[in-house]
Amino acid sequence: MTHTLRNSLALCALLIFSTLGAGCSSMNRTSKGAVIGAGAGGAVGGVIGRTQGNTAQGAIIGAAVGGVAGAIIGRQMDKQAEELEGELANAEVTPIENPETGETAGIKVTFDNAILFDFAKSTLKAQARADLMGLATSLQRYDNTDVVVYGHTDSVGGDATNMRLSEERAEAAAQFLMSQGIPRYRITTVGKGETEPVASNESDSGRALNRRVEIAIFANEAFQQEANQQSGQGR
Repeated sequence: MTHTLRNSLALCALLIFSTLGAGCSSMNRTSKGAVIGAGAGGAVGGVIGRTQGNTAQGAIIGAAVGGVAGAIIGRQMDKQAEELEGELANAEVTPIENPETGETAGIKVTFDNAILFDFAKSTLKAQARADLMGLATSLQRYDNTDVVVYGHTDSVGGDATNMRLSEERAEAAAQFLMSQGIPRYRITTVGKGETEPVASNESDSGRALNRRVEIAIFANEAFQQEANQQSGQGR
């Protein structure tokens, strides 16, 4: 797709959203997804995702599709998120919506590093293995998804040290998922160091929140194609 064509699609999408905005307020999520998807398709998700940056939420939104296909994927994501809520006692499970359709595009799972690792270490604790085993079971059950594992630190220590530690922690989580049968091609790891705090690094409580591992779960390409075929969009 050429740069000009991508820009044209994005402009068309914005026009569609502004025109339909008032009427969509009374629609349910599936109806809104179908209308928007018919006009803009999956191109919108990619445009929005790129504007989010290389974050867990950005990865999920960047992989989002619209239309009935998005609704099909959203139903599975809602079901998986509900199951993970019951299975992961020491993690925060957050369904992430496609902001243009309201459908659940994927799931962000956040682990506190204190649960996963000792201070300044990248070796998984015993309890962390139990928690990640529950996540691996879910990924086995829903084998039509891919994941990105993001490691984060607080601002204590040097930039290079924090970046290396975040990369090692993301890789440690990925290696454990692989040991539970999740293929490497489904997993990407990213170290973010101290660059994406979710709280102030000026307090102990804030630094604790910043020390985390986030895992983005979203539909893989095969699932997206299957959902498009089911919805008739791929014909």
